[in-house]
Amino acid sequence: MFKALTILTSLYSTSPRARALNITITQPNVPFAPDSLPPPGSSSHFEDIISQFVDLGRSTRWNLVEKVKFEGDTFEPEGLVRLGHDRYFVSAGEYTEPTVRYNDGVIINGTDRTAGAGFGHMIVFDGQGRRIVDATITEVGSSEYHNGGLDYDGTYIWATLSQYRPNSTATLVRMRPDTLQPEPMLHMADHMGAVVHDLSKGDLVTLNWGSRNGSLWDSNEDDTRPVVSPAFITPRKVVKNPSHYTDYQDCKFLGHSRLYEHRPVMLCSGITTIYGTTIGGMALVDMGSMLPLYEIPLTMVSDLGTLVTKNPMDVAVVDGKMRLYFLPDEMESTLYVYEAASA
Repeated sequence: MFKALTILTSLYSTSPRARALNITITQPNVPFAPDSLPPPGSSSHFEDIISQFVDLGRSTRWNLVEKVKFEGDTFEPEGLVRLGHDRYFVSAGEYTEPTVRYNDGVIINGTDRTAGAGFGHMIVFDGQGRRIVDATITEVGSSEYHNGGLDYDGTYIWATLSQYRPNSTATLVRMRPDTLQPEPMLHMADHMGAVVHDLSKGDLVTLNWGSRNGSLWDSNEDDTRPVVSPAFITPRKVVKNPSHYTDYQDCKFLGHSRLYEHRPVMLCSGITTIYGTTIGGMALVDMGSMLPLYEIPLTMVSDLGTLVTKNPMDVAVVDGKMRLYFLPDEMESTLYVYEAASA
């Protein structure tokens, strides 16, 4: 058992959308993030990642190069960010009351189920899986308690706090890794399960329930003030996802690749269930059009039998080779790190 120190602070108390931050620290003398923030593992080596990814296929053999048991209850992991070799940031949803579908397919206020209840978390682990801090980043009674997929741009971690039901609402937030204080940036009139930040253009893409649509936004990242109005913001563009083979759970910005005429490219992973069969996969996706540029199936499963692409994912290049990081299981989570086997 680990000892914990709990701190409760309120954020942006002058804002009508103020959020409470309840921090449980389990390693009091350990900083949440490295003193010098590393560059994102995905975009800092994006051409290498893309060139290695497009060499993959159905017959690719995968080596499990590392397996790390994460300490404590991880609830339902949704997003994963690796900061260097010794920090993992995990977004998670704690559900205290389940959502319930309305009878006979009834739709009320645009959605098909009750709101349920719970809390959004951001949990930080070191490289050995020891828990450093667990920040509860949603208020008691908030309907937007689902903390989705993550992206990291070298300064901020970006996340979406949403209602845990389709066709609902969400708030885009960013947070500094060393404080975990969520800054509300946009209020959106749909559930959003993931966010990707284009570092060079400043654009943002959010993915709705099942990643059926991608919404494009201007980040206005030079404005450091949090949102003070609950009014919904209209996206610059909403693009229908033309691929129906994988519901993307977690995505990472890569870059404007030479291979794809310098279009903005993200890497996404997820699962879907079709005709009673659950399949997992990953894709390079054009952020502007949601077109899949290259897709692969992945069949690896955790020790508990879960497809590794079910929940969070991150990617990096280590010693010249692309590594994929997965955290598929709920409550008791183990990190699985894979490399493609050499031919």
